[in-house]
Amino acid sequence: MKRLADCLSQWAQATPDAPAVSDAHHDWSYRMLAMRVDEAACFLRERGVGAGDRVMLIGENGAALAALILAAGRLDAWAVLENARRAAMEVDAVHAHAQPRTVVFVVDNSPSAQAHAERHQAAAVAAPFGNVAVGDLDGASEAEPVDSDPASQVAAMIYTTGSTGKPKGVMLTHANLLHIGALMVRQRHLTHADRVYGILPITHVMGLSSGLIGTLSAGAHIRLVPRFSKDDCLRALREDGITILQGAPAMFARLVQAMPRGERLQSALRFIAVGGAPLDPALKAQTESAFGLTLHNGYGLTEASASAWTRLEEESADCSVGPPNPGMEARVLDARGKPVGMGGTGELWVRGPCVMKGYFRMPERTREVLKPDGWFNTQDLARLTPDGRIHIEGRSKDLIIRSGFNVSPLEVETALNAYEGVQYSAVLGVAQDGNEEIVAIVEPAPLRQLTEAALRDFLTQRLSPYKRPSRILFVQSLPVAPNGKVLKHRLREQLGDML
Repeated sequence: MKRLADCLSQWAQATPDAPAVSDAHHDWSYRMLAMRVDEAACFLRERGVGAGDRVMLIGENGAALAALILAAGRLDAWAVLENARRAAMEVDAVHAHAQPRTVVFVVDNSPSAQAHAERHQAAAVAAPFGNVAVGDLDGASEAEPVDSDPASQVAAMIYTTGSTGKPKGVMLTHANLLHIGALMVRQRHLTHADRVYGILPITHVMGLSSGLIGTLSAGAHIRLVPRFSKDDCLRALREDGITILQGAPAMFARLVQAMPRGERLQSALRFIAVGGAPLDPALKAQTESAFGLTLHNGYGLTEASASAWTRLEEESADCSVGPPNPGMEARVLDARGKPVGMGGTGELWVRGPCVMKGYFRMPERTREVLKPDGWFNTQDLARLTPDGRIHIEGRSKDLIIRSGFNVSPLEVETALNAYEGVQYSAVLGVAQDGNEEIVAIVEPAPLRQLTEAALRDFLTQRLSPYKRPSRILFVQSLPVAPNGKVLKHRLREQLGDML
């Protein structure tokens, strides 16, 4: 297989009437999905998208978005994926950096995508594969060189926020994503009989790779769900024959909390797994008791998804993320770049077919983390145990992971500091129920009175919902260094039980 759409071709021939992709509006067999991808490819081509072009796709989980992602790759175009639920300024920042040839807003099942489309005055189109709106062609957008090997061509570009707060376009090739899809068949034993609850956003790497591509690689059925509802999820698990459920730890925490105490879920589930955020031992135990299944764990970044997974055939009593997946290597190095002894903690480096091609138009930043020999610095702290498993100990980079999404404290602080009445601010991540809560601590400017309501209203226009603080605390003064940098370690000590 060379391109993402190749993963469904064999099933379109072998099991054409088997269910492939469904959502609230569509229910497509493999034959129908292949037709819709062809139609979507024609749609993009007619609108001026060609090989090496970047086409920005803004939407939420749904069949139409899936078809467009696969169609873009068939044209050797890059799908720049953006979750429609992100704030306007964030979407526009990605658009400005990616400079796509055009933008397609997938409005089929997304009021948020519709709002972005209206803001950009995009033209509504009733396409065969779903309802979309299309922006104008950007004549200044230059196509990227097309690789002679389609598998090495960039299939998707997903923006992630690092510790600097500046979004980076992660270039993922067809080979990157197809390898992860194959891992789902090999390591998670997906077959054509499986039915996947697709709540992980396919605009993000885990939902795209192990979710959509993994399901199609197995000839299985994925039900794409745009937004999580614990009640809808539990109903689907009980009534719809769902066999595979993957999500962030916070999702499982909400499901467990919604179930009657002591109840064991009666369902067709055979496999549950978490990723994207640290797994708390208490949540693991609660989930396994409620579901009657082992809660498997995994590790990866947008830049190196599916680096390590726990194994179905092995005991997973602790919260390790398992050994490196087939084809992947891992090592732990100290601050000088020297190997750390077995059991010691250091920065985790990985190498293999899951590692990105690089950051779009950021060669210096790429060289900082990705070495010529293929080793990628995750900047996460980890230790290796003699059984080959990886234990994530923390993060050397200053990031909060909320419900599986990266949140840069600097980005939130920048938004807070833009408010006229804020002198200083600090944003901290606080562990809570298998998730990280975002807590903002604000020092008002002299002679200014701030209200939480006004500050929250200000942030609404600047930050996506998952980036907005759960709590805002006001203090008379923040501890700062002579250079004006807030001393967060001292702040944590001062606030103590308030956090």
